[in-house]
Amino acid sequence: MPFTTRTRRVAPALICAFLLMVASACGASNSQSEQSAGGGSGKGEAITIGQFSWTGAAVQTQILKLIAEQHPELGVGSVDTKQLDPAPGWIGMQKGDIDVMPEVNLPNQQPFVDKAKSETSLVSKTYGGATQGWFVPKYLVSKGGAAEGLTSVDQLKDKKWADAVGGKLYDSDAGWVTTKQNDKRIKGFNLAITHSPSSEAATLAQIKRSYQRKEPVLAYLYHPHWVFEKYDLVQLKEPKPYQTGCFEGSENDCAIPTLSAYVGARKDLKERAPKYYAMLQKFNISLTDVEKLLAQQQDSNASPEKIAKEWVAANQSTIDSWIK
Repeated sequence: MPFTTRTRRVAPALICAFLLMVASACGASNSQSEQSAGGGSGKGEAITIGQFSWTGAAVQTQILKLIAEQHPELGVGSVDTKQLDPAPGWIGMQKGDIDVMPEVNLPNQQPFVDKAKSETSLVSKTYGGATQGWFVPKYLVSKGGAAEGLTSVDQLKDKKWADAVGGKLYDSDAGWVTTKQNDKRIKGFNLAITHSPSSEAATLAQIKRSYQRKEPVLAYLYHPHWVFEKYDLVQLKEPKPYQTGCFEGSENDCAIPTLSAYVGARKDLKERAPKYYAMLQKFNISLTDVEKLLAQQQDSNASPEKIAKEWVAANQSTIDSWIK
């Protein structure tokens, strides 16, 4: 399965699917769940790490796998990884098929977390402050740019500003929660732009073309992402912050929520492999560093395993501080 930068925008249908999938548990097809044979000393607890399909999650999974394999004193004898989507991943955590899952994104995965709270815990926060929203090239809003003076989403009610950014919002897959939210936002703010959802790849290709030609473009993007390492982009300000209740009724003129990423683990892992569990409680990689890893992967087209191996080799002192 190819790795992507994002499939974590859990569609509302997945929440219902979460309940339906209990009957079929984690018996997903290869397009949804892939098992990877693990390594380790063979002496200690056998664990399985759930690996979501976006690159940031894949790299973190491989980092946690390598730490276990290189430090047998943590009490893990073997590590398998299993690639899956959030819904079957949380079912697997409940059943005991999955022991650890990095890159649990909140609030997107909050319904799954709540459902599995008897068996699982969020043991550490990897990073926070991962904003998402609408971005334009800096050249567009800088002095002399076609949209100089544009700073806020609600200014796009005015056709003058809408035309200055190209008249449309380029967006990602129609099934993402955020794509549906963006559709509601355009109507809620009564904006003079059209909505153009397609795919993340198409949005990124449009940004590249616009940059090459110094043309206007308005796009939905999110952190962490390699695109911010490559292009100088400015996020439009939000007149109303996200709060509980947004996008659930008629209140649609609000911001898309900021994301935080956590490591989830089964509660019984604390008894089965207490030293590894304690390491998980200290595990964190800053948002900036995650984006650098994503940019490195994008530039080199290296596998998550290779990126993780290089990161572990370069950050031994950090890992030692997690283990102490």
